[in-house]
Amino acid sequence: MNPMNLVGMLQQFRANPMQMLMQRKMNVPQNMANDPNAILNHLLQTGQISQNQVNQAYQMAQGFRR
Repeated sequence: MNPMNLVGMLQQFRANPMQMLMQRKMNVPQNMANDPNAILNHLLQTGQISQNQVNQAYQMAQGFRR
C-alpha cells in the first residue's frame, strides 16, 4: 500500500472516523463513535476485519514512529 495513501486515510479517520468506516462499508453502532477500542472490538467480533489485518496495521504504525 502506498504510504501517502495510508497517511491520507489516517487523517480522514482522525477528522471523521464514522464517515470513513461507512465509506468502507463497515457497520459500527453510533454509540461507539468516540471509543476506538470499542470500534476495533466490534469490527473484530463481527468479522468485518481480521486479527491479521489489525496486526498488520500495528506493524505499519510502528514503522511510522521511527
